[in-house]
Amino acid sequence: MSPGADPQTNWTTPPESALHPAFLTGPDLLAQCRVERLRRRGPGGQHRNKVETGIRLLHVPTGVMAEADERRSQAENQSRALWRLRLKLALQVRRPCGFYPLHPNWAKHLQQGKIRLNPEHEDFPSLLADLLDRISWDKGEIRPVAQSLGSTPSQIISLLRKEPAALSLVNSWRASVGKSALR
Repeated sequence: MSPGADPQTNWTTPPESALHPAFLTGPDLLAQCRVERLRRRGPGGQHRNKVETGIRLLHVPTGVMAEADERRSQAENQSRALWRLRLKLALQVRRPCGFYPLHPNWAKHLQQGKIRLNPEHEDFPSLLADLLDRISWDKGEIRPVAQSLGSTPSQIISLLRKEPAALSLVNSWRASVGKSALR
């Protein structure tokens, strides 16, 4: 598909087994995790280090771990830990995606070839995971991924820059096959 083409005909939800774990909703992702409550630092006043408001999540299927303890509320820390877990899953877990269509969530963030995705948006970790899966599948090449999205390589690189660890990861893949780094 050429840049600027309408990729919507390519958007269907992949089979459940093909979805990257970063696409899971909070409750579904939490169901796959071992949850630990922690006494940790953070704001607290007189109750500091007396209550277990910190949360550590271990995603059992992958072994990826994330935690949060900076809030007073256990619920807020759990929400923050889930966000961090989804982002770590996006960075650390790869799935073969060469045969899977684009996820429909891309439709909300692609407008006339431009990718509009704030790094704080709830879709950011899952779409970053999908993007990294596709770049990994294409051995660090950006152009075929951009074409499949109906976008441009510069838009892909701009999205990767929003999460420096993602850009570094892609550059390590590119270096391993003798390609120059993206900037």
